[in-house]
Amino acid sequence: MIAAVGCKEKPKSFDKFNANAPVFVDIAVVATQIVDKSVEVTGTVLATESIELHPETNGRITYLQIPEGKLVQAGTVLAKLNDADLQAQLEKIKVQLELASINEQRNLQLLKVKGINQSDYDISLQQVKSSKADLAYTQSLIDKTVVKAPFTGQIGLRQVSVGAFINTTSTIATLQKTDKLKIDFTVPEMYEPYVKIGKSIKVEGIETDHSKINANIFAIEPQINATTRNIKVRAALQGTMLAGAYVKVYLSENTKKPTIMVPTNVIIPESKSKQIAIVKKGIAQLVDVETGYRTSGAVEITKGLNVGDSVIVAGMLFVKQGSKIKVGKTVAIIDITK
Repeated sequence: MIAAVGCKEKPKSFDKFNANAPVFVDIAVVATQIVDKSVEVTGTVLATESIELHPETNGRITYLQIPEGKLVQAGTVLAKLNDADLQAQLEKIKVQLELASINEQRNLQLLKVKGINQSDYDISLQQVKSSKADLAYTQSLIDKTVVKAPFTGQIGLRQVSVGAFINTTSTIATLQKTDKLKIDFTVPEMYEPYVKIGKSIKVEGIETDHSKINANIFAIEPQINATTRNIKVRAALQGTMLAGAYVKVYLSENTKKPTIMVPTNVIIPESKSKQIAIVKKGIAQLVDVETGYRTSGAVEITKGLNVGDSVIVAGMLFVKQGSKIKVGKTVAIIDITK
C-alpha cells in the first residue's frame, strides 16, 4: 500500500511596497506678494562734535577752570600753562621793536635830505620787520599755553590738576556738542538698496522703553570696506540719547517690489545648492533655487521659481525626482508664509 503524503499550499506572501504608487502631497501655487523687507543692524550714538582737550605745548598748569558736566561757550578759557619765560621774551622784543622803529624813522628823514643812502635805510627798515616777526612768533607761543573751548558744548570730567606738568599728549577733559546727535552704523553690501540719503529710519536704544526714535540718513561712505564688505552710514538722530550709546537700527527696503516667498520648510538643502520640489503634470521635479530675504517662517526665492508653479508644501518625505504625485489639498502660499 502506498501512502500518499499531502502538502499544504504555501500562504501568499504580502505584496511588497509598490515603488510606482503615487505619493500623496499638499501643494501651494506660487504667487507674488508685497513684503515689508526689513533688516536690523547695530549702531553707535555720536555727538555732532567731540574732542579731547590737549595743550599745544608742554608746561605746568597755572590756571584750571573745568566745570565738569556743564555747558561752556566757545572761546572760554579752560586752562593756562606757565608762560613767564615767554612773557619776558615778549617784553624784550617789544623794546627792540620800539628802538628799531625810532631808528627807522630817523633814517627815513635823513634819506629824504640825502643824509644817508638807500641801503642804510633798508637795513633799519628790515630790523623793524624782523622785530615784528619775532613779536608775532612769541605771541603765538604764548597763545599755545592757553586752552580754550573751540566750540560751545558740554565738558566732561577733569583729568588733571593745577600744578601738574603736562604735555601735548595729556588729556585735560573732553568736550562734546550734544545739542545734536548722529548715529554711525554699518550694513552688509547686499543691503545697499536699503540705504539712501534723506531716508528716514527707526532707532531703538537699550535704555529706552522699547519705543523707536526717528533718524535721517545724511551721509554714506562712498566705498565698501574691502575687509568686512560693509558700508558705513551716518544718520542724524531726532531725539535725546547719551553719546556712545549702543542702538539697534531698523532699515527697510527703499522700493517695495512684488516677490516670491515660500515656507522655509520646503527648502531641501543640498551640498552645493538648494532645491524645491514642484509638481508638473503629476510628476515631481526638484528645481535649484536661490534665496534672498528671510523672515522667521518664510524665505524669498530670487531665482528658480515662477508664478503659477505648484510647490509641494506637505508630504515631501517620500518625494524624489520623477515621483508620481497625487495632490490632496491645495493651499494659498501667501497665507502659509505670513
